[in-house]
Amino acid sequence: MEIKYTGDNDCIYAELSGELDECSAEYVRISLDDLLKNESFSKSKLVLDFSKVSFMDSTGIGMLLGRYNKFSKQDISIYIKNPTSYVNRIFEMTGIYQIIPKVC
Repeated sequence: MEIKYTGDNDCIYAELSGELDECSAEYVRISLDDLLKNESFSKSKLVLDFSKVSFMDSTGIGMLLGRYNKFSKQDISIYIKNPTSYVNRIFEMTGIYQIIPKVC
């Protein structure tokens, strides 16, 4: 799993690449938590780009929900962007879009 961060105005984009599963969820969790702890982080939106995520399991869903809770407490909105058809199906089945909106 790799994560590339870019930002503009009031938003930071995190492009995830690889498999988001039991082996990589901890890495993603730590990376996103470190982003939140960064004193220079002053954005109000985090967009997670899933266009390069080839596989995801329930551990990934749990990690996402945990980050949603943590970022929400800091008034930072999280959005999902460009999920692959496989990942999109998982998000739809779990109802994650009711919590973390999908953006185009």
